[in-house]
Amino acid sequence: MLVGLISDVHANRPALDAVLDAMPAVDALVHAGDVVGYGPFPGDVIERFRAEDIVSIQGNHDRAVLGDFHDNFHEIPKAAAQWTTERLTDEELAYLDDLPVERELADGRLKVVHGAPDKPNTYTYPEDFSADLLGEESVLAVGHTHLQAKARFDAGVVVNPGSVGLPRDGDWRAAYAVVDLDAGTVDLRRVEYPREDTQDALAAHDLPEVLIDGLEHGELVFGRAKRSVSDSVE
Repeated sequence: MLVGLISDVHANRPALDAVLDAMPAVDALVHAGDVVGYGPFPGDVIERFRAEDIVSIQGNHDRAVLGDFHDNFHEIPKAAAQWTTERLTDEELAYLDDLPVERELADGRLKVVHGAPDKPNTYTYPEDFSADLLGEESVLAVGHTHLQAKARFDAGVVVNPGSVGLPRDGDWRAAYAVVDLDAGTVDLRRVEYPREDTQDALAAHDLPEVLIDGLEHGELVFGRAKRSVSDSVE
C-alpha cells in the first residue's frame, strides 16, 4: 500500500497543487495536521482537501482558527488565525472542527499525529525521533516542526514529511513523502512551486511580512530557531 504523506499545508494552495501534481499514483493521501493558518488561501485548500479525499488530522493552527489557542501561541500566527476565521464559512469551520487529533490507518500500520502521540501541541524534532515513540504501528507520521526527516528503528519508522506550505529547514520547496507500508520504506521528496503567487496574496491581504520572508528562505524568524534537516537513518 502506497501512501502520499503530507503535512502543514497552512493554506498555501499553490504549494499544495504542486505537491499533488508531483505525487505518484498512491492508494491514499494523508495529512498530518495544520490545513490552514498562516497562508492566504484557506477556503481553497479545504476545497482541494475535500475534492482529493485527503485524510487529515487536526493541527494546532486548525484549532487556533476555531478559537483554541494553546499556551505561548505567538502573536503573528494568532493574527493569521483570526484573519482565517473571518474568511471561512460555517461549513468550512465545521470541517476543521470535525477533524480528529490523531488517526490510525491501514489496519493500524500507520499512525498519524501532529506533535507527538497523545501530546498534540508538543514538538517532536528529528533529534527526538526514537523507537519509544512507536506503538503497534510500523510507521508513525508526525508534523508540526516543518522539518523533513525520517528515522528507522527495529520497531518501525518515524517520519515527518516536512511542510507543504511553509518549510522551516532552509529549503523553500514544498515537502512531502511517499510511504510504502508493505516494504516499510519512506521516500522524502521536494518540489518547486510558484511561491510568488502565495507571497503576493499574503501582501494583498496585509498578512504579516515575516510570512512572505519565510516563504522566500524556507524559515521563520520568530519562535524557535531554524533546525537543520537530520540525516535519514536507514
